[in-house]
Amino acid sequence: MALKLVSRKLGSKFLPMLSSTSPLHSHATSFGFKHVREEEKSQLVGNVFSSVASNYDLMNDLMSGGLHRLWKDRLVSMLNPFPGMKHLDVAGGTGDVAFRILDGISSIKRRANQDPINDHLQEETQIHACDINPNMLNVGRKRAIERGLGEDKSLIWVEGDAEALSFEDNTMDGYTIAFGIRNVTHIEKVLAEAYRLLRMAYLVRGSDGLVLKHGGRFLCLELSHVEVPVFKELTLHHLSCFKNVPFSCRYDYYSFSVIPAVGELVAGDRDSYQYLVESIRRFPPQEKFASMIADAGFQKVEYENLVGGVVAIHSGLKI
Repeated sequence: MALKLVSRKLGSKFLPMLSSTSPLHSHATSFGFKHVREEEKSQLVGNVFSSVASNYDLMNDLMSGGLHRLWKDRLVSMLNPFPGMKHLDVAGGTGDVAFRILDGISSIKRRANQDPINDHLQEETQIHACDINPNMLNVGRKRAIERGLGEDKSLIWVEGDAEALSFEDNTMDGYTIAFGIRNVTHIEKVLAEAYRLLRMAYLVRGSDGLVLKHGGRFLCLELSHVEVPVFKELTLHHLSCFKNVPFSCRYDYYSFSVIPAVGELVAGDRDSYQYLVESIRRFPPQEKFASMIADAGFQKVEYENLVGGVVAIHSGLKI
């Protein structure tokens, strides 16, 4: 893992990529590598996730080798959930992150031996799982019932647009978005909404300076751009026909040939997974995205690369 604190004085680092995969500014509208009108993009993305919803978790396991579970665990550990928190998980229709947050809160209560003084905190906890796609939310509701959480009042399902949320200002202690922000039309609007609805962080002075107690935390888990060459070499290194192929080309081959093929085989939908791969290449590199988060008003912006930058977790505080 690599954790990087972003300084506003540092310039962005852009990785050398194929010209067809150069990231767009967020005001330029794209659907994968295609240029589309803004009013078209949300419908096209909606069609993708309506198509993949029923196989979404299975495909995540196949594409990542199950690593997405560990990445989400890391995201929630960085959130540091607590009983009584008000949290919003955006693009979280299947409930993967929301369930983990609730599990974390339940674990805290168990460690506290369910002190009667704190019994009221569980009722006050509100974890909102928000998604623009009703099909993804239906998957999450079904999974909640299977996990015995169908009647849990702490878990609230919300159909909503990340660019125009219905929540009031300064109402959430935390905000997470996992594998969703690269699919929106305007990244800046999503970040502005996250900043608007988050409460100010509650900081306490410790031996090492100010320490976050709770609140004001923004976290984004997203597929990103590989920064460590050795990880580019890992893909397909065992095939003799790829021995003399540059690292980046091996990674691109896996992304653009293997993943869509698996999508066609398992989900009967090659085009949707072709888009998902292309959307990763269009997403800004880590430093650029970090600067966008800072531009939205967040402070102490950092990012942590996982698996050499295959995915990254960006964080920021509203102070």
